[in-house]
Amino acid sequence: MPDSDATGCNGVGVDEDLDGRMSFREEILADGVRLILGDCREVLPSLGRVDHVITDPPYEKEAHKTGRRTQASVKTGINVDLDFAAITEELRSDVARLTVSMSDGWNIYFCQAEAVTPWRDAIEAVGGKYKRTMVWIKPDSTPQLNGQMPAPGYESLPLAWCGAGHSRWNGGGKRGVFTHLTNQPDRDGTHPTEKPIPLMVELVRLFSQPDELICDPFTGSGTTGIACVKSGRRFVGIELDQRYFDLACRRISRALDAPDMFIEPPKPAKQQAML
Repeated sequence: MPDSDATGCNGVGVDEDLDGRMSFREEILADGVRLILGDCREVLPSLGRVDHVITDPPYEKEAHKTGRRTQASVKTGINVDLDFAAITEELRSDVARLTVSMSDGWNIYFCQAEAVTPWRDAIEAVGGKYKRTMVWIKPDSTPQLNGQMPAPGYESLPLAWCGAGHSRWNGGGKRGVFTHLTNQPDRDGTHPTEKPIPLMVELVRLFSQPDELICDPFTGSGTTGIACVKSGRRFVGIELDQRYFDLACRRISRALDAPDMFIEPPKPAKQQAML
């Protein structure tokens, strides 16, 4: 957990049970839209089945080296350092095992190009059917400021089918190439690796059906949840860092207050529940 003493949407903290395990706080923002504060490796086994997993885990250690920066914030114009740990092979293996075993459909994991093979291997090791890797093209990505080599202009999205029978999606013969600006007009910019809302909406609508349940074990600032709300999908997100959990609650709540006119909005939450 972070050092921050900030509280969540309802100001309820995370307590430790008598056996030393964490009791997770759950925020139900609407019917079928909820967020859980905790370590995804502990929370995922309690969730049961989901239709799909779409998530943006931490990247490799190269992305955390001194001098490597994320896209500049549109609020400050300043590049922001990553403030969370790089992925480890143990974490990748655990996440692949848990998410493949609970999913009845597609699993999509954002990663850098160097991590495609490790993710494919981890997915296949636990029975997932790796299909191929898609790419997100970033026309406004940060240039290579020292000019010594080309700047990275895309991110990779390994794709796996975890359901029964043949894989199916809504894209027909469409290529798995998605071009979206990082600095969209609606970018919040607080989280250093925030994904564009239009990108996540496109992914959600291509790889799921209305009212299906999508899980994001690394919710961050909540963009996957926003995309689900805008697309008429149910959502469960998990976030370890309380600062970003609070941010995700606020951003998804704002999306619920401004629904897509062509999508039936989720019903208000009936109660607050604790796991």
